[in-house]
Amino acid sequence: MSKVKRIVFLTSLFSLMATHVYAGTCEIKTTRTSCPGKEDLSFKKCDGIASCSEFVEVPSAADCTSAALAACENKRSDVTKLKVIAVTFDEKPLKGPSGSDDVCIDYKNKSTEFNNCTK
Repeated sequence: MSKVKRIVFLTSLFSLMATHVYAGTCEIKTTRTSCPGKEDLSFKKCDGIASCSEFVEVPSAADCTSAALAACENKRSDVTKLKVIAVTFDEKPLKGPSGSDDVCIDYKNKSTEFNNCTK
C-alpha cells in the first residue's frame, strides 16, 4: 500500500471513529397514581400495573434526564393524577435538575397537568 493510500485509509478510519457516538442505556421508571376509579386507564401503559420501565439508547446522561423530563408530560390529567419518574443511565441513578430522585418535580407543567382529577 502506498504512503498516500495508507494516509487516506487511516484518516478515513479515524474520521469514522470520531463520528461514532457512544449510546448508553437510559431507564425511565414511571410510577403512576391514578384518579379514583381510573386505574385501568391510567395503568394501561404499564400492562395494568402502576409502575414500569422504558429503556432507550441516548448519547449522554444529560440526554437521559431530558428524556425522563419529557416523559413527565400528562396528557390525561383526568385519568392520571400524578407521575413519579426515576431515571438511570447505564445503571447509575440520575437526579433531576433540582437534585430530586423524582425528575417530575422539575417538570415545567406539573402545576397544570398533575392533581387535576375531576370530582
